[in-house]
Amino acid sequence: MDGDGTYTLVVGLADDACIAFGAAGERRLPAGAYAYVGTAFGPGGFARVDRHRELARGERDARHWHVDYLLGHPASTVESVVTSDGIDAECAVATRLADEVTAVEHLGASDCGCDTHLFGPEPVEQLAETVTAAHEAARRAH
Repeated sequence: MDGDGTYTLVVGLADDACIAFGAAGERRLPAGAYAYVGTAFGPGGFARVDRHRELARGERDARHWHVDYLLGHPASTVESVVTSDGIDAECAVATRLADEVTAVEHLGASDCGCDTHLFGPEPVEQLAETVTAAHEAARRAH
């Protein structure tokens, strides 16, 4: 995946899970789909998304971000990815999702003023549509 910008992973969690998110602590997550909003600027850009997919497939072990703990769980898969090329819309997308989807509090947003960048669980198709709409709105606003 080339370029850089904002991305949202739609992550399926096949079974209920108790996941330790590093220093953020342990959370019980019901089965369903989750959305994680991030940015990929700088060296590698959207190659970060490929790294997330490798982690979810069990091809990597290193945990750098909160979402990595979810992706490293054996019941998780990357269902889809939505990107907004060349714009930093991470907080705009997260704010829009917070208005429409249940938030998993205090995860994935330690470097900004948002409460979270992880949302769910929702049915995967519904969440993918909501994520796409949030990215479309962010692109229109830029």
